[in-house]
Amino acid sequence: MSTISEAGAAAVPAAPSGAPLVVRTVEIDDPGVPLLRLLPESADPREVLSWVRRGEGLVGWGQAALHHTRGASRFAAAEDWWQRLAGRAVVRDEVGMPGTGPVCFASLPFAADSAEPASLVVPRVLVGHRGDRWWVTTCGVGPAPTPLLQATADPEAPQEVTFADGALSGAEWASRVAEAVNRITAGDLDKVVLARDLHVRAGGRVDPRWVLRQLAERYDTTWVFSVDGMLGATPELLVRRERGLVTSRVLAGTIRRTGDDAKDLTLAASLARSSKDLEEHEYAVRSVAEALAPHCSSTNVPESPFVLHLANVMHLATDVTGVATDSVSSLGLAAALHPSAAVGGTPTDLAVELIADLEGMDRGRYAGPVGWLDASGDGEWGIGLRSGCYQPGSDRDLRIFAGCGIVAGSDPEAEVGEADAKFVPMRDALSGR
Repeated sequence: MSTISEAGAAAVPAAPSGAPLVVRTVEIDDPGVPLLRLLPESADPREVLSWVRRGEGLVGWGQAALHHTRGASRFAAAEDWWQRLAGRAVVRDEVGMPGTGPVCFASLPFAADSAEPASLVVPRVLVGHRGDRWWVTTCGVGPAPTPLLQATADPEAPQEVTFADGALSGAEWASRVAEAVNRITAGDLDKVVLARDLHVRAGGRVDPRWVLRQLAERYDTTWVFSVDGMLGATPELLVRRERGLVTSRVLAGTIRRTGDDAKDLTLAASLARSSKDLEEHEYAVRSVAEALAPHCSSTNVPESPFVLHLANVMHLATDVTGVATDSVSSLGLAAALHPSAAVGGTPTDLAVELIADLEGMDRGRYAGPVGWLDASGDGEWGIGLRSGCYQPGSDRDLRIFAGCGIVAGSDPEAEVGEADAKFVPMRDALSGR
């Protein structure tokens, strides 16, 4: 049950029998182990699915349906495919919460002209956990028994892992940052986010479950995700829609942690006062608030950001909230928000053009929306940051990514250091450190 659409021409998958998907959600007792420990070993890392934060969320495995779409209309094509598939499904939902019944995991590319398609996956088995409630959803072309859930064997750490420059070396990328600063200083634009990549090769198979567990243990405030070979730990919630309430967490402005608590508190204070970082943050918050406004009766934008402390860095953060006024789904809201100034720049169109000119690479699904939605349109979408992607046809080759917001006051060498800090989560998880 795999389909593909190009430039918005959505295709609806059909089972060999022509029957719709049969979906059943039942509540279960606490299985006694964390969500990520329930993921079974899979020969294909692209079949491992995750959206987990602080032990709660969703995991899944298998592919009841898989869809790829490309082009400028990729969001609309994805939405159309999902609505048709979910609308035809035979559903028995005994729980009735966001994330129950038919659920689709998805990851979409940053750029409309990316060679990498958007991926939408409906798992054969999904396990959810929220508060004190647990549930299992099965999905297929016919009824399926509720699986017996138990902890799986611990995955092995990757071996003989090496890292190499991707499209640009650190020095080459610094020169591109300097060029961007010159363009900003000249008044061409206000901000641009530039990213770079590293190529990763392991001596053998890289088990995605190892990477996910490492990320979850070290970065428990992030959303640990895996969709069709794209995996990581994003600290940035692009948008959540839940029964009419809309939330978006904006991150922009970063400083590296030292590991010394006293020094880090001083650094956090300096970050909160930094004119360069506050300017960068203001652009990002404004872009989110303006994108949400047409879909919300009211929005709340705090006057000042707070400092979000992660294991490796600290960010300026603002939570923007609103009340939805129309029937737009969480995926529709993600489409309206993408690309925010936090991953593109300001003005958006000029920033995206400059990214294409300077980065020298196809971002693929890096910095694109990643998350899930259910049949009601509720869902959660992060930005695919602190992430990597398995390369086509390989279970041991990946690309990992890091990016930085560039404004008039940016120092190229400092931005290289910031990018290096943002590589740390994936580097450490893949290195088995």
